[in-house]
Amino acid sequence: MSAEHLSPSAQEAGEELAGLFSEDQSDRTSRPMDQIDIEAVMARDAARLGRVKEMCRGQALRTGADYYHAAMILQHAHEPEDYLLAHELCVVAIGKGEERAKWLAAASEDRYLMSIGRPQRFGTQYRTDDGGKSWYLHQVDPDFSDDLRRAFNVPPLSEAKAHLERMNTKPAASAA
Repeated sequence: MSAEHLSPSAQEAGEELAGLFSEDQSDRTSRPMDQIDIEAVMARDAARLGRVKEMCRGQALRTGADYYHAAMILQHAHEPEDYLLAHELCVVAIGKGEERAKWLAAASEDRYLMSIGRPQRFGTQYRTDDGGKSWYLHQVDPDFSDDLRRAFNVPPLSEAKAHLERMNTKPAASAA
């Protein structure tokens, strides 16, 4: 559904969700990871999460983009039920033609599985275990296929492992 066919309130809700999504992404991309004020971001995440849940309860989501934007914010929560809801919103977004929601559906499912102590399927989730000095790929179900990953716009597991190696490669000290 295009914006010109939405009621003014639905259009406003879509614009608000797009703004919340933009803020969420900016918090994660505006500076290097080691320079992000995690506590400040978590406070802003909590406020965004509360607003998105209000909008979901109020049935304000209409377009595929609305569902995708809401799902991304939910995916940055900390509770299994939020990851599961993010995944479900992605399914709706995909059904409404939102191609970006495919990768997010995979990532939110992986986060949900991790949060309940199960291996991830797609291989989208990395964690640190020693104060941020090195990264690891959370356990991945070995029987999950790259064909299914591809269907969700997720790279093959071999690429996730190569990305992990790059994440753990420290840049050489520059010569003085």
